[in-house]
Formats: sequence, structure tokens, C-alpha cells
Amino acid sequence: MTAPEPIDPRPGGDPAPQQGWVSPDVAAEFPGLGFAWVEVDARVEKSPDPVRRRLRELSDRFYGAHAIRMRERPIPWAYRVFFRQIGLDPDRTRTPIEQLALDRLRDGEFKSLGLPADALTIATVETGVALRAFDAERVDGRLCIRDSAAGESLSGRPGELAQGTLIVADESSPVGLLFGATAEGCGVEPHSRRIAIAAIQVGSVPRIAVEEALWMAAAELSRP
Repeated sequence: MTAPEPIDPRPGGDPAPQQGWVSPDVAAEFPGLGFAWVEVDARVEKSPDPVRRRLRELSDRFYGAHAIRMRERPIPWAYRVFFRQIGLDPDRTRTPIEQLALDRLRDGEFKSLGLPADALTIATVETGVALRAFDAERVDGRLCIRDSAAGESLSGRPGELAQGTLIVADESSPVGLLFGATAEGCGVEPHSRRIAIAAIQVGSVPRIAVEEALWMAAAELSRP
């Protein structure tokens, strides 16, 4: 297994991200691919006023021209390139930041969906880094990115995964597609009490951006 350098804790007491590993064959095919996550004691709930205010401020700053220029920025562009590398057309299957941009233009604002969704929206819009969330208490050990093995499936979805599908997995089984569905029982639910916020790093995305995205999401998720 291969992994980038460990991520150091941020000064000020923020939780230190954990570094996932990438299987050697996947790392060889996609240089720069990485995975990190941070765990926060939190639950599904209505976003507090400071989080909803932050969303409104982002909405005011993020308008049509901004959305059009956004894909030319280095980090959003890196995800578009990676999507094409794994066989996804980013003009049909949107990258996380571009999907949020389209939602903002369609709805006229970044709508509040509660926590943890709003925390991930804020961090992704601010940094461009792709984030997702899992129920940390349902994750078995260390997370990784690897190819699916023969006969593996994603809990809650019919049929087996095509061998070689890129997945996020724990030490027991797949917990989600790399970009896509989450395995049944691994997502954040109303009964969740500890949430793992995960960042997918691709290509030229710098580690500092991944760190910032994780810390930002964790901070918003921890607001009183």
C-alpha cells in the first residue's frame, strides 16, 4: 500500500486528519490520487444561524460569471481531468464543485440542507476539494481507495460491482464508490453521532487545499 506524507494537526486544537492509503495499482495508474478524513462528534440536524449565514454570504459572492470561470481554476480543472481519466464525462456527470455551482444557479442560492451537508458545501465551494461524509462508527478501521475485487458489491445496491471499479473501502468492505453512491449503513443518518468527513485528492490538487477543506468542514460541523 502507498500513502502520502502524514498530515500534521492544525494549530489551535482542530482535529488532525487521518491519511488513507491508495492501493499500489491504482496509485500507479493515477499519480497524485489521495484520500484523507477527519472525525467529528456531530449529528444530522438543522444548521445553526452562523452556518446558514455563511451559506448566504457564499451565495452573494457566487454568481453566473463566477460559475463559468470556476472550471478554469486549477483545483476544479484537476477534478475535470480526473473524471475524464476514469471514464466520466464532467459535462454530464458533474464534479462536486460544479454540481454545487449548478444548484446555486438553479435555486438562486446555496440552500440550507442541514448538517453535515451545509458544512461540506461551504468547504467545497471555498476550496474546490471534493468531500463526502460517512458514519464514523460504521467504518471498520482505516479507509482507502482501491479497485473492487471480483464478487464485491455495494451494500444496498443490486448486483456485483464491475471488477476494477474505483471504490472507497474500509478494512472489511466497500463503503462507497469513489464518486457516487454510499454503501447502505455507512452514510450519515439521523442516528449518527460521529461523522467522518473525507476528502478525495486528485492530480495537481495540493495537500494544503485538502487540509483546509477538512478543517473548514469540521469547524462548520462543530459550530454551537
